[in-house]
Amino acid sequence: MMEKRTVLYIEDNPHNRRLVRRILEQYGFAVVEATDGPGGLALVRELVPPLVLLDIGLPGMDGIEVVTLIKADEKLRHIPVIALTASAMPGDRKRFIDAGCDDYLAKPISAPVLLQKVAEYYPEETPN
Repeated sequence: MMEKRTVLYIEDNPHNRRLVRRILEQYGFAVVEATDGPGGLALVRELVPPLVLLDIGLPGMDGIEVVTLIKADEKLRHIPVIALTASAMPGDRKRFIDAGCDDYLAKPISAPVLLQKVAEYYPEETPN
């Protein structure tokens, strides 16, 4: 069973993983990490996390392919996926949204913007 307020972050760059982990852990999130596309997809399938942060330029399988497979799976398609990527060219946002990402953040990551996006997409706690 996963802890509450878990975020899965699929990112190959250790500096980016450390930065995002530090930001989110300060606000009570547990960050589970994967370092490549196939490993990230396997963790999504295993954990069914409440939120996925996804780098696009990943080894093994890029983020576009990962999100396409997540959104094609009936058990996973409800999971919000936010692309975190250095790709900030005109048209990139539309390309990521069209592929199935729910939103997009350009790197370098701004802590307030990251926290706002996570708060916006993180599923509300359901009362028991």
